[in-house]
Amino acid sequence: MVDYKCFDCGRTVEAEHVRRRVRCPYCSSKILLKQRPSVRKKIPAR
Repeated sequence: MVDYKCFDCGRTVEAEHVRRRVRCPYCSSKILLKQRPSVRKKIPAR
């Protein structure tokens, strides 16, 4: 499952909460960002 991060309060929001209601359960912000891994893929140039 993908977790989200609230843009306003910075807390992690589980995907279960986002499906039911598209707001942060802590501060009611409507802006949630998908958390991405900090791994970078190196793609060779052609």
